This record gives sequence, C-alpha cells and structure tokens, in this order.
Amino acid sequence: MMKLRSKRFLRSASKLGSTGGGGGGGSEIKWELRPGGMVVQKRETNNGGEPSHGEGFITIRVSTVSQWHDIITQATSTFGELKMILSMVTNLEPREQRLLFKGKEREDSEYLHMVGVRDKDKVLLLEDPAIKERKLMGLARGQAVSV
Repeated sequence: MMKLRSKRFLRSASKLGSTGGGGGGGSEIKWELRPGGMVVQKRETNNGGEPSHGEGFITIRVSTVSQWHDIITQATSTFGELKMILSMVTNLEPREQRLLFKGKEREDSEYLHMVGVRDKDKVLLLEDPAIKERKLMGLARGQAVSV
C-alpha cells in the first residue's frame, strides 16, 4: 500500500513539473501571487523570462527618413513628452517635429495609450516642412550676404 501511494505522488509531481507545451524539457513553472490572492503561472516576457523594462513602460520605434530609434517611455505619456525625448536624440526642437501614428499627425496633448500606441509600435517622425524651408532660406541669405 505504501509503495502505491508514493508512485502516485511521484507521477503527479512529474505532471506538475512539465510545461504542457509538448516536451519543453526540464523547465520549471514559476508561480506568482496576484493581489486578489489567486496563484497563477507567471507570464514570461522576452526570451530570458525577465522583462526588459518596468510595468507600464513601452518601447516605441520612431522612424525618420534615414534612421530609427527605440524609445522606452511610459504608456501614459503624451506625444509632446515623446517629442522632448526625441529632441535629445535627433537634435530637432519639439516644435520642428511632426509625429505620425497610423497615418495621422498627432497633437502634443494626445496620450499614447489613448490613441492606441502599444509596445513595439512604430511612429514616424518628420521635420516640419515650413521650418525646414525657413532654415534653408536663412542659409541662402547668409551665403548671399557673405558673397
């Protein structure tokens, strides 16, 4: 009788240790306690199982004409705050930047999460054509004066 119980215990322990996903090897299931008191299987993020950044943060890929930047920011940030971060990276003032998401130019006061920006989404950064033209006109005037 005693042997039968121990076999049953070992059999159930081996079932708990498997991943259930078709022979994942000897990987161990990690558990977490949710605020409501429920114990659930811990979610894995990335390949190593550790999150790349804290909860509530998202990575946005911002593309310019010739390059791209991965920016990590809070999901509840505004496009104006994103422009401030981008000004440090691209050397364009926030007023010179135009951010497009899903084909529409976004206002500085719009929140990222409210318009649907999620982790690893792409935002297009363009330089304001009017300001770009003013810069070129200023350069042309500077060359004409010095000649």
